[in-house]
Amino acid sequence: MRSKTLALAAILACTAGLAGPAAASTAGPRLDDPRACAHDARFTCSTLTVPLDHRGRTPGKLKLQVATANNANAAKGVLLFLTGGPGQPGVPFSTKLFDRMPEVFADHRLVMIDQRGTGANAIDCPELQAQVGSSDIEPPTREAVTRCAAVLGDKAGFYGSDATVADLDLLRRALGVPKMVVDGVSYGSFTAARYAIAHPGNVSKLILDSVLPHHATADQSLYLQAMKATARVLRDACAKPPVCGSDPAEDLAWLVRNRDTAAGVALFDMIVTYEFVDPTYRDPSALGADLITALRTARGGNTTKLDSLLRNLASGGDPLTSFSSGLHAATLCADMRFPWGDAGTPGFVREPLLKPAEKRLTARDTWPFSPAVATGVGFIRTCLPWPVVPPSSNPGGKLPDVPVLLLNGDHDLSTPMEWAYAEAKAAPRGEVVIVEGAAHSIQNREPGGAGRKAVAEFLAR
Repeated sequence: MRSKTLALAAILACTAGLAGPAAASTAGPRLDDPRACAHDARFTCSTLTVPLDHRGRTPGKLKLQVATANNANAAKGVLLFLTGGPGQPGVPFSTKLFDRMPEVFADHRLVMIDQRGTGANAIDCPELQAQVGSSDIEPPTREAVTRCAAVLGDKAGFYGSDATVADLDLLRRALGVPKMVVDGVSYGSFTAARYAIAHPGNVSKLILDSVLPHHATADQSLYLQAMKATARVLRDACAKPPVCGSDPAEDLAWLVRNRDTAAGVALFDMIVTYEFVDPTYRDPSALGADLITALRTARGGNTTKLDSLLRNLASGGDPLTSFSSGLHAATLCADMRFPWGDAGTPGFVREPLLKPAEKRLTARDTWPFSPAVATGVGFIRTCLPWPVVPPSSNPGGKLPDVPVLLLNGDHDLSTPMEWAYAEAKAAPRGEVVIVEGAAHSIQNREPGGAGRKAVAEFLAR
């Protein structure tokens, strides 16, 4: 039995990218404690130790969990897949992705990592978790935000994407590969692009799925493009038979005008959440009521269906093991740009700078929603009271000269396809694929196979 145990340990060390005892003595990054993943024996789970502060000014280390597929000698090398949020871990999602794209992972080695602040290192902010969960739009209370910041204390500034990008290059080095395909979904697309910009020589290809442009702007934190895209998406849903009895965008705009700001934000949050249940927006069996009908009947005075959707799709309460609201806040508040500037802007001037920014917004900027809804979304209401921390970098240049696939659903409201086209302008070798009728996260959630086929073909070239 002892000899079999030692043999298994040697195999696991090799599949984790180690070279046995000699590798353990080197000073470079390594994957420690390799073992068969409890969730899927086709993967090896290990630990990557990274510094809390890559600049070396603040002591501390973090142990990040990594899952590597056991085909260590895959013909086309490593494909690093980055999950979204920010707040999702990576390791638990490796099985689903592996099984959805077997043709890709026959010759690529899938690697996934729990980003700092997720998984076993999840930042635990119970009030924030209960109030907003994984939503970008549901606004938390100021008290929940400040208590979460207090949990982090002087470590609040170490969870921006610059730190994650540095972690990812330590992972590459630990894997012992000169280049990787980097594939990211939603916030993961943002991180993938930022990694490629920071380490252009270490990326062979990029896949950006459900694209968040790598250069942050105040318009993104106000969610302006997603609000405007709502009219396009709802009208497109109605263009297919049976044709709707009214204009759903007009119905929505009427409801927003005749409700207060909090109700308008709740409507926006519910509609974006609804896409994960029913990307057609027309299926009455999805939650007992389809969105288009619920908007029409609510405008006519019967709010029963709409109230049911608002209740059933209310944000908050996501399990910490699957999403960290604390990490979500810490990363976005460091990364994003706002009407008041960035994370380094003093707290006492943020609200005074936000108010005139709202007044400058026109109905055209936000329709079928309102300027007040734009400044009431969770991006803004979370980061308004977040403590002053060093802001993440915000590169505005082009992506490196490598093949880039930009993949989006035309019914995506979390990261609307307009963002994919905007990011494509920064990709010298970019190719945009829009999947008709699909919503957010093509590789993980697309009902059909057109998007995954596009990924397989892109990687096969």
